[in-house]
Amino acid sequence: MSERRTPTKPSPLAGEGASRPRSVREAGEGLGGEVVLGGRGPSPDRSLRSRSPSPGTGEGVRARPPAKPPVDRQQRRRARELRSRMTDAERKLWFALRDRRFACFKFRRQVPIGPFIADFVCFEARLVIEVDGGQHADSIQDQRRDRWFAANKFRVMRFWNNEVRSNLEGVMILLAEALRVEEWP
Repeated sequence: MSERRTPTKPSPLAGEGASRPRSVREAGEGLGGEVVLGGRGPSPDRSLRSRSPSPGTGEGVRARPPAKPPVDRQQRRRARELRSRMTDAERKLWFALRDRRFACFKFRRQVPIGPFIADFVCFEARLVIEVDGGQHADSIQDQRRDRWFAANKFRVMRFWNNEVRSNLEGVMILLAEALRVEEWP
């Protein structure tokens, strides 16, 4: 019922080797290199579902990494909103930190960590960078955030908006010094 065909005329779109006729098996068409004429799909005795099952756990399959702690959907939505509405100072600092531009450290922006959203974070160095405006002066909420980050082994560095806008080089020098410190209590 099945028969092999050999094209006699090369396709005008075929590349090199188009001058010699190729069998269907060489072209890689059909199941197992064969074409069944007059039929649709695989033959009844050879189904696509009759393949061997995938290996089980421990048989060449990597185990899944541990799940990240759940992040509240509302908090994720808020982080996305903050990413889209960055201040000028945050945008300027992000341009200097993104794409591993700064000392080959990977930074992320507006990241939910625990109950808070950090402006910038480098998980490798456990460093959180906050860029604040005048409304954050002597803020009890910020002190609470800093204590939570310290309890979870993150270092927090805070910079004022005008400090980032007018003295980005000085901010980057302070960040470089903080990233050189390998140990954190």
